[in-house]
Amino acid sequence: MTKKIALFPGSFDPLTLGHLDTIERASHLFDEVIVGIFTNTSKQSFFTIEEKVDLIREACAYLPNVRVIAKQADLTVNIAQELGAKYLVRGIRNMKDYEYEREIMEMNYHLDDTIETVFFLAKSKYTHISSSLIKEVVYFGGDVSDYLPKNINEAIRRKQNES
Repeated sequence: MTKKIALFPGSFDPLTLGHLDTIERASHLFDEVIVGIFTNTSKQSFFTIEEKVDLIREACAYLPNVRVIAKQADLTVNIAQELGAKYLVRGIRNMKDYEYEREIMEMNYHLDDTIETVFFLAKSKYTHISSSLIKEVVYFGGDVSDYLPKNINEAIRRKQNES
């Protein structure tokens, strides 16, 4: 039987509890979930790629079928093919996300029609959370601890104290 491998691509800067919830839910459906940290050239990064890999590995350590990788400058479908992933995991918080993710799904399907996109609807307590909003609140000194895994919240606080 073929192993069901899913790729969850994103910039994850930072990984939120909403992301973690999606990863956990996907881990129950797939034999392996690969969290692919990709560089988003249109966003200013809070953490380095290496820091994100370490932090996300730590946050997901309780999920034995989840692994974390970092990739730069390639199409998601190419990386999925390279990893043997036949599924792409995406989270949807609202209609704006749906429209955006549907366009990406259609293009990915055009590029490789053997890779399925699986959407997870965000639980209501996570629908207003985005990494961009978290970074904005952090920038102005606000408390975001309710929205982040503990280790990532601590890493953010350490970075704030360094600057």
